[in-house]
Amino acid sequence: MGLDVHHISFRYGARTALDDVSFSLAEGRLNALLGPNGAGKSTLYALLTQLFRLQSGEIRLDGHSIRGPSRVLKQQLGVVFQQSTLDLDLSVMQNLEYHGALHGLSRRQVRQEAGSLLERLGLGDRHRDSIRSLNGGHRRRVEIARALLHRPSILLLDEATVGLDTAARQAINRHVRELCREQSLTVLWATHLIEEIAPDDPVLVLHQGRLQADTTAERLCRQQQVPTLGAAFEQLTGLRAPTPCS
Repeated sequence: MGLDVHHISFRYGARTALDDVSFSLAEGRLNALLGPNGAGKSTLYALLTQLFRLQSGEIRLDGHSIRGPSRVLKQQLGVVFQQSTLDLDLSVMQNLEYHGALHGLSRRQVRQEAGSLLERLGLGDRHRDSIRSLNGGHRRRVEIARALLHRPSILLLDEATVGLDTAARQAINRHVRELCREQSLTVLWATHLIEEIAPDDPVLVLHQGRLQADTTAERLCRQQQVPTLGAAFEQLTGLRAPTPCS
């Protein structure tokens, strides 16, 4: 199922957050959305998930325009936001059961689906543990399991690895790529870290609310006549490419 964005603009009063943004996600791939803080990534995610109403432009899901509350959109999208929304005092499974109930899944259905998801994400023996007892990387994995519980076709991750150490970032990135390969999951991975993007990944570069590039990482380097994606990013934005803190 494809997700297409057509000529989206959004303003907060006098400030323009998004300016005529259009793109289509490559299906069954990790699509990287690269941009510095304040580029408009979170505003775009709020529009894709209908937290904000569209001011102009449209979103098409499988060729159909989505406006207003949409059950189809809710069922087809899984979302992991930058800020965690897990209940720290509930167990891993209780968090998943609560999410499943919102999507009309029975407790039995949740437990059947959750078992394989948690096992895949290396948390098969942690389903009774409280979220508070997990480290940051494991909490992110629970959020990914929760987002996939209702079997969406599209997964949106907004800075999903922010604040994690290098090993945790790499593990989560690797797990998401496996899902793309093995389950044909379409992913939009918003990040400000160049290291999370592979040469053949489709890449969208967002800066000051405008889409500066829509191609693969390696093609972007050729277009900009530079050896690295970091250098291409710097040429497009005038900013030094961000690097991880750990």
